[in-house]
Amino acid sequence: MSTVSTDTSVPRPRESDVDISDAALFQGLLSEAPFAFAFFDGAMRFRRVNETMAALTGVPVERHIGRTPTDVLDEDLSATMESALHTVLTENRPVFDAERQLRVRDAAGQVRYWGMGWFPVHGEDGEIAAVALFALDVTERRRAEDRLRQSEERYRSLVESNAQVVWITSPDGEIHDDSPQWRTVTGQGEEEYLAHGWLGAVHPEDRDAAEQAWRNALRDRKVFDYGYRVRTRASGYRHFDVRAVPIVRGDSVVEWVGANTDVTAQREAEEMRARLTDQLGAAALRTARLQGATSLLAEALTVEQVVQVIIDVGRSALAADRSAVALLDSDRAALKLINSGGIPDVPGAPGDEIPLSHSSVMTMAVNSRRPVFAESPDSLRRQLVDAGGNDSAVAGFLQHTDEQAWVGLPLLAAGRSLGALRFSFTRPRKISQEDGVFLEALAGQCALAVERATLFEREHRTAETLQRSLLPERMPVVPGLVLAQRFRSGSRHVQVGGDWYDAFVLQDGRVAAVVGDVMGKGVKAAAGMGRIRNAMRALALTNPPPAAVLTGLDRVFDATEEEEQVTSLAYMVVEPGTGEGTLALAGHPPPLLVVPGGPHRLCDAEPGTPLGWPSSRRQFRFCVPPGHTAVLYSDGLVENRKRGLDVGLSDLVAAVTEAAPEVISSPHLLLDYLVDRMLAGYEQDDDVTVLAVHVPSIGNKT
Repeated sequence: MSTVSTDTSVPRPRESDVDISDAALFQGLLSEAPFAFAFFDGAMRFRRVNETMAALTGVPVERHIGRTPTDVLDEDLSATMESALHTVLTENRPVFDAERQLRVRDAAGQVRYWGMGWFPVHGEDGEIAAVALFALDVTERRRAEDRLRQSEERYRSLVESNAQVVWITSPDGEIHDDSPQWRTVTGQGEEEYLAHGWLGAVHPEDRDAAEQAWRNALRDRKVFDYGYRVRTRASGYRHFDVRAVPIVRGDSVVEWVGANTDVTAQREAEEMRARLTDQLGAAALRTARLQGATSLLAEALTVEQVVQVIIDVGRSALAADRSAVALLDSDRAALKLINSGGIPDVPGAPGDEIPLSHSSVMTMAVNSRRPVFAESPDSLRRQLVDAGGNDSAVAGFLQHTDEQAWVGLPLLAAGRSLGALRFSFTRPRKISQEDGVFLEALAGQCALAVERATLFEREHRTAETLQRSLLPERMPVVPGLVLAQRFRSGSRHVQVGGDWYDAFVLQDGRVAAVVGDVMGKGVKAAAGMGRIRNAMRALALTNPPPAAVLTGLDRVFDATEEEEQVTSLAYMVVEPGTGEGTLALAGHPPPLLVVPGGPHRLCDAEPGTPLGWPSSRRQFRFCVPPGHTAVLYSDGLVENRKRGLDVGLSDLVAAVTEAAPEVISSPHLLLDYLVDRMLAGYEQDDDVTVLAVHVPSIGNKT
């Protein structure tokens, strides 16, 4: 009966002619192996060593056998080996320890790393009989790990240096991985952050839009590029730009990787740059407006014109709803309002006469000689009451007025107060420091313009009085002759110039008529005109022939007038009834002879030279037959900036040719017609003086 074996172990394979325990075969395998091998007995002595191990330790194979590591190796290597051997022998377990990698230099001097494994070898009784050491060259793997670690460190340093917060989400945008950087910035806990807490740190005003933009990016699988404010643990809200990209494998998004970058400094710099740009632009605009106002004020000749410029500047440059100008009276005890519409007519408001004791923004500005800015009704009330104003009166004014902000500016010229400006607004108005500088500069220019206009008007009144005293109040009434005159100033504000006219009866009954033009305006021109007129009268009454009178005037002119002064005139002597007469010209346009039924013609007498120029004066026969009219005029009637003298003379003849018969027959209607017709379509820039000498028809007593 056969016996059944109960041994379930796998039989050791056998091959013919080969014994696995053969020492030569074992030695051959070890010598060809790519790893280092050593075999130790229980006393930690080398029993076997292959060539790779000998190359690693730098000691020949035969010197290892029977010796301990301490006997043949250097201190560091022997200590590493014996420590591992001791662990295996005492704890009966293999030892794999990354820290036990050997760092050695090969024959070429290159550092190489070896990973070691120590294994117990048990005898038949189960006790440890020996220890086997296997060491594998892991230099390339170690270098790859070092490169990877270095790359990670560089990436981490780059992220940290750029103040970036890196985060990762699932494909549907849920946060599963912690982001310590985000929590460091926001101060959130890990649970709060993972529970969709990143939105809780976003500024409430940015939160909804940021969430919607993120959901749109998730839905469309597009790059999320956005910016929002984040509440930080240390410094309030800061600006962050965020960019997240989907990581796609195949057709699916496997995750989202994003980075938040702190751009607060950049945003603040941009805002600062924008503010500076706005400030520079506003400064340039204020400068341009001030230059424009200065230019307009320089052209304003009268106080009325200055006030209009101030009103226009207040409306355009300041957006003021009301502008007012008031000047001190002669006693310097009250302000006189120049434009009454500049202050609303409500209870508590000052009238046209404002005593300096009355509390208002204008009187405060004059009394303190400083600008007054009231940016709201409360501010105005406080300032007026502090200045001694009646609280109930101030409250009454504020209750009824629609004004909400006020500016009062003193008008100071050479340290002397002239008056004040008042600008008001129907809404609260913040007056910045730059606005204050602009307003003070504007007030300074206005003060200079007001002072200049005041002096001009004073000179104008003086010259006008002088001119009126020199010109005849009325034309002489002479039988057989009709005289008419018209005068129109070159400016509605400047009514004083050098144009003049005169007519008087000579001793022999004839009538002298003259129209003259002294170059210039103002007192000087009027005074020169007075001297020439008086001299001409004296000469004409003594020796009336025109040539003699002009010769005498040349001598007077040389003795009394300046060399650069230019004066022209047309002087004629006519006999009433017959119209027989003589004429002399001193650089003056020729008279016009108006003939009933035409043709009308200009006198062809020699024009001569202005007074004072070396010349032999001549006179010409000039007859004004009954029914005819001789018209003497200044060059302002026929000449201006757009029309030359020759064209103007032709236009004059053409105009009288088109006149109606009733106009031709009446010297008064004729002068009105000629002035209106010749000035129509042109901007008058010079005085116009016209004198008509009409000889009535026989039988016509007019």
